[in-house]
Amino acid sequence: MKTNLVALVAGVIFGLGLALSQMIDPNKVLNFLDVTGNWDPSLAFVMMGALAVSMLSFRFILKRSTPILESGFHVSKQAIINRPLLLGAGLFGIGWGMTGYCPGPAVASLGLLSIEGVVMVVAIYAGFFSHRWFARE
Repeated sequence: MKTNLVALVAGVIFGLGLALSQMIDPNKVLNFLDVTGNWDPSLAFVMMGALAVSMLSFRFILKRSTPILESGFHVSKQAIINRPLLLGAGLFGIGWGMTGYCPGPAVASLGLLSIEGVVMVVAIYAGFFSHRWFARE
């Protein structure tokens, strides 16, 4: 119960940050990608802020033997850049560039009852399930 409450609070803070920075507006993202037209650099500042917070936080958090509400850290051990990673990153980038949504802002946009956000979240889950189907061995 405590873990779920912390996850809910973290998700609400994340969603509020996305809304405050206007990153739930796909046009902000698309304008960032339009470097020869109506370029908007605000996404770069949001990314730099997130990177700074992450870099500082991870220095302290990963010094602990275990997380506060979990039995261990879930950090990827993969150090190889392989074909599935490149294909996934490419699909993510294509989808992000076409729609202006990545998963966080797409979910946050559901609060605005945006039909585009609903379509994007459905497409994200279709991708999850199709990956599981294709990755079966």
